[in-house]
Amino acid sequence: MAQSPARSRDLSSEFKPYVSADQSMAELTVRALALGVLMAVFLGAANAYLGMKAGQTISAIFPAAVIAAAAFRLPFFRGTILEQNIARTAAAMGEALIAGAIFTIPAFLIVQVNGQRLWTKFRYWDSTLIMLVGGLLGVLFIVLLRRALVEDVTLPFPESAACVEIVKAGQKADSGARHVFSALGIGALIEILKNSSGFTLIRDVTSGFIQLPKSVVHHFNLDKVPIGDVTHQGAIPWSSPVASPALMGVGYIIGPKWAAVNFSGGVMAWLVMIPFVLFVDPDLGRRLSLNGQAVSLADQANSVWYNIVRPIAVGAMLVGSVNTLWGMRDSLVKGLSHSFRKQRDASNGQGTATSRLERDLNFRWVVLGILFLLIPMVAIYYSYMHTLSGAVLSALVLVVTGFIFTAVGGYLVGIIGGSNQPVSGLTLSALIVAALLMLAIGQRGPAGVAAVLAVAAVVCCAASAGGSLIQDLRVGHLLGGTPWKMQVAEMISVTVISFLMVFPMIILHEGNIAKGGIGIGDQALPAPQAGLMAQLAKGIVGGDMPWGLLVMGMAFALMLILIKAPSPMLIAVGMYLPFETTFAIFVGGLIRWVATTLAVRRRMPEDQQAALSNIGTLLASGFIAGEALMGVALSGLVLVGLPSITRILTHRDELALFHSAGGWLSLLVFACVAYILIRIPIRSAEKGEGVSVRLE
Repeated sequence: MAQSPARSRDLSSEFKPYVSADQSMAELTVRALALGVLMAVFLGAANAYLGMKAGQTISAIFPAAVIAAAAFRLPFFRGTILEQNIARTAAAMGEALIAGAIFTIPAFLIVQVNGQRLWTKFRYWDSTLIMLVGGLLGVLFIVLLRRALVEDVTLPFPESAACVEIVKAGQKADSGARHVFSALGIGALIEILKNSSGFTLIRDVTSGFIQLPKSVVHHFNLDKVPIGDVTHQGAIPWSSPVASPALMGVGYIIGPKWAAVNFSGGVMAWLVMIPFVLFVDPDLGRRLSLNGQAVSLADQANSVWYNIVRPIAVGAMLVGSVNTLWGMRDSLVKGLSHSFRKQRDASNGQGTATSRLERDLNFRWVVLGILFLLIPMVAIYYSYMHTLSGAVLSALVLVVTGFIFTAVGGYLVGIIGGSNQPVSGLTLSALIVAALLMLAIGQRGPAGVAAVLAVAAVVCCAASAGGSLIQDLRVGHLLGGTPWKMQVAEMISVTVISFLMVFPMIILHEGNIAKGGIGIGDQALPAPQAGLMAQLAKGIVGGDMPWGLLVMGMAFALMLILIKAPSPMLIAVGMYLPFETTFAIFVGGLIRWVATTLAVRRRMPEDQQAALSNIGTLLASGFIAGEALMGVALSGLVLVGLPSITRILTHRDELALFHSAGGWLSLLVFACVAYILIRIPIRSAEKGEGVSVRLE
């Protein structure tokens, strides 16, 4: 992905922003900030649900842009396009920060050291401090990297480009808000009908096994002398895609290419690796036992996936992170050199007045802010490690790894958009670095595991927040927003959200327990990334890390790089997600492909095809928000002691219809989502509705 210096050009010399530098209008206002923070709370809660249920989050840039455009067109709330820009910028931070939090903070509840959990319930102040410091660090890191990333014309920033067109179209025409809210309602209704706390009629997933025929393998040595026969059988696990409008919406937004890449990881894990292990180890089921009984094929497959396949995926993520960082080395050096040179010239009185479009937060204050944030991190690390030198060293490692992985994440956002940023993969790499540091300084046991998770959590929040800001800064750059004002808005949003976003996680966790589950880590709330973080932190610090599997994963990623496979990171992510999850995302990508193919066959002009893509994206965003918000709401009902809606209305826990036809009814969900994401965008685009925007 590296670009030659000759091709890397400053975007500032190639375009004129929508709002010129000499225009003066309201921008960083109280109402813009208030609307942005309010949207951040709701979008953040939606991502908390989606991330802990499916290990996926989605960029809020589209729904936030649409809602802001609609709000500022109201007669009593009319505002400028730059106020919309600030509101959207603040809103996007909510989903970004919660994404960083849910990938790591639940690991404190999942991990067990010597039979005891680090946390038995969410620690509000610890969680808040991690999000606050991580989010602010991410913003400050991106201030240093803005020029290297935002003004590089070789980075397409696909979602930023789409967002710009939505905002501009909203100034003179329909903003598309009706598409978002109508899909939101449908997504919420479907969630009620398939959630066990709702009025359950739909079985969202069906699974099973294909038993392989017995095979006898005749083994021989190097001289072809027989050395024994082994009978193998094994099985292939299969699953339907989960009937989730939200996950299909994710697939629609990222498109068929990236949905297929992600699904290929699922195919590799569930249809190749797991069947291979079950085939070559025919005695696995007898060696494993539960209460003295041999475990089922389902338990065997899940154990192989969790304990063998996912460590291989981690190794692949490590190599993928290094490869990405190497590819962006020239842009990083150029951007940082420019920032240091600008600060030096200003200190020597040689600086010249710059346009408001080029003004960032003061470089010196940014550096001081980063150093100041070391203080609370040293404090929290000390509370776990009880050694000042170790706490200081951990904080320094945090700054270095946080900056590196924020830069890598920002670069990936510029290529494939915020929806596809592999934050979890970057965080896993940081976790392994931190774990090795704990081993080097002799920190083991619960203290070492807690310190490793704390470093990883802050890095994850920083990378996620940084990815959100760099995408928003690109939008602001094209619209004519003032960088320092957007950076201030992000810092305010981070501060407010950090104190509020622990509550959705608490509601989901406690609500699951109230329904008879184990909370985070339960099958209904697997939090896959957090579970993997817990597994790795405990494995490395405790000395039982399967290093051989990690090395295999690194070799696998090297092979992918050598054949120039798209996104080894995304393939690895697909390997450690449940098959039904990646399958549903793939179905969403197929729906996008069908809609695009039909548009081409109808010979729709480019502006109508762009409108179709945009309307479909807005509908998909509505599905995501509707299902996620209703999921959080239903968890909240359980938490306050209310039974399921089914129980309230029928006095039964389950309906007979659910058992007899629940699986078949799920087909209606796929049909409904496909119709809405194909037919409605095509019909609307042909009528001249929508806005011209290219997402790819």
